[in-house]
Amino acid sequence: MHKNHSWSRRSFLAVGMSAPVALLCKPVSVVSQDLAGLSLKRASDLLRSKSVSSIDLARACLDRIERYNPSLNAFITVTADQALATARDMDAEQRRGKWRGPLHGIPVAVKDNIDTAGIRTTAGSELFKERVPAEDAEVVRRLKNAGAVILGKLNLHEFAYGATSAVSYFGPVHNPWALDRVPGGSSGGSAAAVAADLCFGALGTDTAGSVRIPACCCGVVGLKGTYGRVSNRGVIPLSWTHDHVGPLCKTVEDAALMLSAIAGYDEQDPTTTNTPVSEYSRGVRMQTSKLRVGIPRVPFFEDLDPEVAKALDVAIGVLKTLTATVVDVTLPPAGFRSSGLYANVRGPEAHSYHAKFLAEAPEKYQEATRRALQGFAETNAAVYAQARREVDLLRREITRVFSRVDLLIAPTMLVEPVRIAESAKVDAVDFRNTVPFNTYGLPAISVPCGFTGSGLPIGLQIGGPPFGESIVLALAHAYEQATPWHSRRPNMNST
Repeated sequence: MHKNHSWSRRSFLAVGMSAPVALLCKPVSVVSQDLAGLSLKRASDLLRSKSVSSIDLARACLDRIERYNPSLNAFITVTADQALATARDMDAEQRRGKWRGPLHGIPVAVKDNIDTAGIRTTAGSELFKERVPAEDAEVVRRLKNAGAVILGKLNLHEFAYGATSAVSYFGPVHNPWALDRVPGGSSGGSAAAVAADLCFGALGTDTAGSVRIPACCCGVVGLKGTYGRVSNRGVIPLSWTHDHVGPLCKTVEDAALMLSAIAGYDEQDPTTTNTPVSEYSRGVRMQTSKLRVGIPRVPFFEDLDPEVAKALDVAIGVLKTLTATVVDVTLPPAGFRSSGLYANVRGPEAHSYHAKFLAEAPEKYQEATRRALQGFAETNAAVYAQARREVDLLRREITRVFSRVDLLIAPTMLVEPVRIAESAKVDAVDFRNTVPFNTYGLPAISVPCGFTGSGLPIGLQIGGPPFGESIVLALAHAYEQATPWHSRRPNMNST
């Protein structure tokens, strides 16, 4: 056990731990199962009315972590004793009449490339396997101030440099819908934990789709805001130009509540902008009947698996009943396949952060990560500079699209999640539909919109104008309420 009393994935399962383990080794009760399956909003409402306690919710989640994490491998570190202590504190505060808001006493978890004071933050790598930050990332500080209970740190694709979550020093993350499948990445542990009811919400990071891809693969909601909406300070970087932090949750309303807690200007983070934060929980209730929706057929609807294409056709039919117009639109070319733009920015930025570590301890990287990073060691400065300027120009140009439409829709992923055994292929996960929103810097959300014949989730992506998170959430929520997909949960006892 670490001196900060956090539990590693291995030590959590070990015999001989103290009082918290005795608590966790109780049989999982029906009550615990029911509590853990609640949405964040419903759990918060019950807490507010004192129908349940934060301790009840934390124990329910910890029960499920003990039971299902060995097969999912979603958590790297479980901070059970700290979580229970915080839950007691939140209950005590409530008894004294203090209520911090919707996240008061709610158990959540954090991707393990986001710093947590006194709790190791590994980025899924041997290089950082014992790294213990002295300070919380800004988003963690905000979660704690909102009263959230941190359950632990979630597994990921090493250094967030991949879209499968199968490449990690701590082993691959497994999809709750089918354990032999990837959960998507890089925030695979975050999505798997939410889908399996191990927590009520989670933080992930999104550089090319790393919140939305696993949300799609695991049948949950994943949201990234506008570039600069949420602070990246204290997050191990992949690409300073493309990195975003965002929530993964069971429902759109839950994602709105988490975004409200973490959004806002950070004077110590130059990527953030001092733009007022909307009350996103109200945004989900906005009327959508006057919204104009655009469909960028090329390239977003090309090469779709027939089952994905069918699900999107049905989803578009639903959206037509919820909005004013649905029309085809053309977007500026931002995909990495068409111009190499994304790769020519991300690659050099990633290598710049890792150059010192690669020189000192290359063997501590997983082979695939090391190879990818070293591939950008000799990038021409002019190539990077030109690509970086193009990003700025595209972020200005994309705003013109929103003179014709209010929102954009597309499939999140082209095909269903691949098997972990096949994930070593270079093109195992195609993120062409998610990366443009990072290059454009636009807010985007993935919501469930169906299932394949093999029972794997399909995702619908909704994007909006800069700082248009409220209307993105409004349409996502309206679609969610008009369809049954968000209410389907994986049967963990059969996986």
